[in-house]
This record gives sequence, C-alpha cells and structure tokens, in this order.
Amino acid sequence: MVVSNDKGDRRERELVNALDSAGFAVMRAPASGSATERELPDVLAGDGTTFYAIEAKSSSGDPIYLSGEEIEALVYFSRNFGAKPRVGVRFDREDWYFFHPGDLYTTDGGNYRVKKETALAEGTDFEEFVGHSKKVTLDDLAADDGPDQNVLDVLAAFDRGDLDIDEAAAMLE
Repeated sequence: MVVSNDKGDRRERELVNALDSAGFAVMRAPASGSATERELPDVLAGDGTTFYAIEAKSSSGDPIYLSGEEIEALVYFSRNFGAKPRVGVRFDREDWYFFHPGDLYTTDGGNYRVKKETALAEGTDFEEFVGHSKKVTLDDLAADDGPDQNVLDVLAAFDRGDLDIDEAAAMLE
C-alpha cells in the first residue's frame, strides 16, 4: 500500500527531475507546508529568463482539490519572489499539466478544482511549459493567414474524428 504523502513526494521528485532534464535550475521546497510557518510552493524552477513557483498535486484519477489558502499562499509567494505561480497536476498514467491559478475552476466554497478531463483539454503540457513546443488550435490556424485550405480541411477532419493522427500526418507531408 502506498501512503499518499509518499506518492506525492515521489511525484514532486519526478517533476524536479523532469524540469532539471529540460534545462531548468530547480529545487523542491523541503516539506513544503509543514516544515515552516511560511507557506512555500512545492517546487521552484527557473531557466534564467522565466521563473516558476509550482504547487504540485497528483491523483489516481479523482479530481484534484486545492484550498483557497494554498492558492493565496502560492500567489503571494510568487509575487514577492518574482516568479510565475503555477499549479502542476498529474493524474496516473498521464503527463504533467500546468495552470495559472486564475484559470482554475473555483468551487462554491472558495476552493479550486482540476478534473482529469480539464487537465488534458485545457492544461499546458510539459513540453509547452518548458518551451519545447507550442500548442496550436484550429482557431489559431484560422486566424493566421498562413495555412492553405487543404491544411485546414485535414485538421478539421482530424478534429471531427474522420482521420486518425497517422492519416492526417501523411496527408500533411
């Protein structure tokens, strides 16, 4: 049986290692939230240009909840430290996804929630978060005069499910 704190610690270390491999200077706050009277984010990371204070949460599949106090402390620390506040979430068998605290769903009780489907659809994935890729939507392409109609038609067919990813990629080569 895995104790939830052990799993959370392991996930935080996993995030630290991934950020380190992506070229960030990174550190995990020791026992964040319990070792000090001050609320600290779980992870601090920077690449010389961009600096993040990250509250990291993981779940087996249930929605992830954060208290209003956790988010308030993250934003307060980030502002004083000069970092961008981010909430990093990871569901089992999925990658890390990141959110600005202002983009999280607020519950009636003033807490925050991230559902797995929301993370997958709306979150910033790890590769985009570290600057290795940029998410492009159909709306982005339509607003840009760059792609021709054939590209838009293939992407629309993929979006509808008429084509799988390999078929779409082959048509765009």
